[in-house]
Amino acid sequence: MENNQTTVTDFILLGFLVSPKMHMVLFGFFFLLYILTLLGNGVILGLICLDSRLHTPMYFFLSQLAIVDISYASNTVPQMLANLLDPTKPISFGGCIIQTYLFLVFALTECLLLVMMSYDRYVAICHPLRYTIMMSWKVCIGLAITSWACGSLLALVHVLLLLRLPFCGPREINHFFCEILSVLKLACADIWLNKLVIFVACVFILVGPLCLVLISYTHILGAILRIQSGEGRKKAFSTCSSHLCVVGLFFGSAIITYMSPNSKNFEKQQKILFLFYSFFNPTLNPFIYSLRNAEVKGALRRVLRRERSV
Repeated sequence: MENNQTTVTDFILLGFLVSPKMHMVLFGFFFLLYILTLLGNGVILGLICLDSRLHTPMYFFLSQLAIVDISYASNTVPQMLANLLDPTKPISFGGCIIQTYLFLVFALTECLLLVMMSYDRYVAICHPLRYTIMMSWKVCIGLAITSWACGSLLALVHVLLLLRLPFCGPREINHFFCEILSVLKLACADIWLNKLVIFVACVFILVGPLCLVLISYTHILGAILRIQSGEGRKKAFSTCSSHLCVVGLFFGSAIITYMSPNSKNFEKQQKILFLFYSFFNPTLNPFIYSLRNAEVKGALRRVLRRERSV
């Protein structure tokens, strides 16, 4: 780095390049979705804590997913809303790096949690007699801790590789938050190693887990088709289809974002994909699970009846 180059101390998030009037429309829309995300995932967490019938491994992992979704939204949406009100307000270099790190932690952790949830459904449906042994609370807590630890450590690797790069201008990030690929474009050095590590991580954290989920559900589908009871088959399909909806939304948008070749309109497409990946998914997840899950709806009715009787 030459001596006459200045180090960047903050960044400007360009966000959505639309008219000021459209900024206010987007602010209202995203603020409403953010409130729905907090309420939906908060209700899921509350129901799991309050209803003893939901104190099972499946709902333990669902509670972890709700925590991740609330954290996802809270890491990116407030900054995006602030930018819609004041597009010229900068974010500090340190604040940007922290936002990048936290986003990666939550994204990687969610990948692993979705695999754990598919494994839980596989054991419940394919090995029901051994379920309490194979999915004991010790095992469940260990799997959850492993997911968070692996997500945090891998995110730290990405951020440390990012911090070794010099940033000397420009300072405009063409995104609505400090997404790692968009930040890397502003580095004043070769970023081949960063891109290589991101690609390798995608293979192991996106493609690998997705293959495991698909293998699990291939076995699950075979087991469901062998269930004699129509009611039992319907219940198994209900819980598994909810999980598959979430897996499809999350992994599909993530793989397209990080593993598809760049096109002319890649930056615009990337923003839209990230709205699904980091915003719409956390909003939709609790509604997918609650609307398609009789146990969650039953728990909600029991809690509401309990409140009325007090």
